[in-house]
Amino acid sequence: MSGGRRKEEPPQPQLANGALKVSVWSKVLRSDAAWEDKDEFLDVIYWFRQIIAVVLGVIWGVLPLRGFLGIAGFCLINAGVLYLYFSNYLQIDEEEYGGTWELTKEGFMTSFALFMVCVADSFTTSHLDHLLHCHPL
Repeated sequence: MSGGRRKEEPPQPQLANGALKVSVWSKVLRSDAAWEDKDEFLDVIYWFRQIIAVVLGVIWGVLPLRGFLGIAGFCLINAGVLYLYFSNYLQIDEEEYGGTWELTKEGFMTSFALFMVCVADSFTTSHLDHLLHCHPL
């Protein structure tokens, strides 16, 4: 070598048995990932549901989808996308995590609240000109 400094590679996180620890993000995108930690998988389901709530909340507010159809559509899409994710894409055994119902309701109420806030915000923002041009009595 001609006096150049050699780059040191950062140490890789390892488990006790010597295997490399895989990041959560790489597990989320791989259908053959093994989920040893139950809480880690439930956290992924929780945050995936929150992302769906924000996206659908903004879309519902801009379109504007309101009332029973808007709420029912959110519930069906939210539960359906996550059910397809963990049953068809990941192909996990739902009974290991408390059954299908436990996975379907994981973080649902907080995502519903976030959805409602996003709908109200995006509806108000996108339809502000209609709200400001109210006629006085």
